[in-house]
Amino acid sequence: MSIKIVTENRKARFDYTIIEKFEAGMALMGSEVKSMREGHVQLKDSYVVFTRGEMYLQNAHISEYKPSSYNNHAPERKRKLLMKRHEIDKLEAAVVEKGLTIVPLKIYFSKGIAKVEIALVKGKKVHDKRDSIKDRDVKRELSRASRR
Repeated sequence: MSIKIVTENRKARFDYTIIEKFEAGMALMGSEVKSMREGHVQLKDSYVVFTRGEMYLQNAHISEYKPSSYNNHAPERKRKLLMKRHEIDKLEAAVVEKGLTIVPLKIYFSKGIAKVEIALVKGKKVHDKRDSIKDRDVKRELSRASRR
């Protein structure tokens, strides 16, 4: 299975506790796909919203594709996410009832088709972030010690 990762949202892994991951397709324009293939995508501060039973990716920045000229897209438009109905209903219920959030973790091409990995997440408190930093530093020190 050939997967080409376009971008990752590493900040999301630091700011949130990941509960469950899902894969979704994206409804894109041609100029967006070409811009994504060049790697001009940014997921910082992006999230998923529900509108009339459908999921949309909000605030994901896909830069304009210069050669496309007048046929270009708006860089931060809402992009429809494509998933099965029961998965959408499950996610919407979790967001409404439990107060969780859905954020994109990465965008990639799988067999030539643009996909986004989204996650159902819960926000971390400040002390949880400190624990994450401490764990990361300990792992880094252990790997340095093992290399010597």
